[in-house]
Amino acid sequence: METSKMVDVKPPPFRTLDDFVFGSARYSVSDVRNLEEWNNRIINNLLYYQTNYFVSAVAFLLIVGYFQPFQLFLGATALTLVFVGFVWTAENKIAVRRFRRNHPSVCLVAILGSSYLLLSILGGVNVFLLGITFPVLIILLHASVRLRSLKNKLENRLESIGLKRTPMGLLLEALGQEQEAGS
Repeated sequence: METSKMVDVKPPPFRTLDDFVFGSARYSVSDVRNLEEWNNRIINNLLYYQTNYFVSAVAFLLIVGYFQPFQLFLGATALTLVFVGFVWTAENKIAVRRFRRNHPSVCLVAILGSSYLLLSILGGVNVFLLGITFPVLIILLHASVRLRSLKNKLENRLESIGLKRTPMGLLLEALGQEQEAGS
């Protein structure tokens, strides 16, 4: 990633537990027949709650890492190498870039699946499934069912018009999932 992009990156604030999961949080299962609406909900929640998601994932990784540090390191290294290889390929090959833009979910599954296959050869599959894939699954599940609030929509609007750049925004952009300004 360009250093000019990285200079402007600002992590959003930690959202209260009341907003994130308890009292004021509202949940609803998305209509899976409307994939565009469901995808927008996931992206907007990933952007709005990214600090909470990051802290939750790190806490889970620390717990798993305490019991299996080498295996977790091996899994994280494999996932990082596959992800960086994918992003590099997508930036340098037009066909891969187009596929990434049109099928971001397939690309995410391909990255996780490739990492899984690599780790099955190296012998760290259990820790990969528990330490890396499980937190991703929980985060995507929460982002899928959490209804957006007015504050969430306003924050995401600022992100989408470029007034704020965040780590999750850069990650989603690397996966070919740019946020639409009208969401």
